[in-house]
Amino acid sequence: MHNGPSSTKHIDTMTLTELRYLVALARERHFGHAAQACNVSQPTLSAAIKKLEEQLGMPLFERRPREVVVTPQAEPIVTQAQRVLEQADLLSQMALSQRDQLGSPLRVGAIFTVAPYLFPAMVPRVRKAAPDMPLFIEENYTHVLRRKLEHGELDAIIVALPFSGGGLVRARMYEESFSVLLPKDHAWSSQKKIAPEQLLNETLLLLGEGHCFRDQVLELCPAIDSQSQKNLVQIEGGSLETLRHMVAGGLGVTVLPNSALYQHGYDKDTFTVRPFEEPVPSRTIALVWRDSFPRPKAIEVLRQAVPKEGLSG
Repeated sequence: MHNGPSSTKHIDTMTLTELRYLVALARERHFGHAAQACNVSQPTLSAAIKKLEEQLGMPLFERRPREVVVTPQAEPIVTQAQRVLEQADLLSQMALSQRDQLGSPLRVGAIFTVAPYLFPAMVPRVRKAAPDMPLFIEENYTHVLRRKLEHGELDAIIVALPFSGGGLVRARMYEESFSVLLPKDHAWSSQKKIAPEQLLNETLLLLGEGHCFRDQVLELCPAIDSQSQKNLVQIEGGSLETLRHMVAGGLGVTVLPNSALYQHGYDKDTFTVRPFEEPVPSRTIALVWRDSFPRPKAIEVLRQAVPKEGLSG
């Protein structure tokens, strides 16, 4: 039985174009930059956002002097808009063949401590399996890769587990152990294995904060983090190669994943490598993508491009 007018406000149909403007502005946090990314004028984009806010009866963005920020109540709306756009893309992809899934660019990111060692082995395999699929790769910190994946700026990322996040699929790629890299003729060279506690008694070279591999090394011996800074040298914004250069110069010791132990530029006898005592620390590297990503064939090409034996370094 009809009891009078409904109190629910009628919402006009939203267009995919308007949703693209919404997602772009949430990503860019700037009207001008978002308009440029969408190839429209700033007034056009601003008017579309205002129309969406009026339709929904709520502010979607907080306007600040130098940036715009998604309001807390609008965050799930932006997330859903991204999913709607991907589902719309999926409708087109469903009509395409496997070759077409492998015919458009794929954007892949990896953490700094993986990219230089995995990509040289992986990229040629991807090119061979999908010669018509351009591959764009990026190195960055885990938290940056996560944000870009969630916002659709990257299609898949390669990170170390554990890695949390809803709406994401994780597939193990390989596991690798950690070892201690020493200068040639270091006193520890006479030992067959190294105990984590020994790292407290030597100048330890580490990556700076923000690198997940740094956190994994500190987990080996929690006391390291509270040690005097004289025994702990952090390389801010550095790379594993920087650590290797410093070890080669006799400035200390470091811990590396086995894939990074031997690279071009040094003879193997420049260093001494020693494994840890049992249980040997290790990390698991995984491929992560959005569960709504509409190109499963492209993801499978990435998974198959990783050497089955892992990275020997």
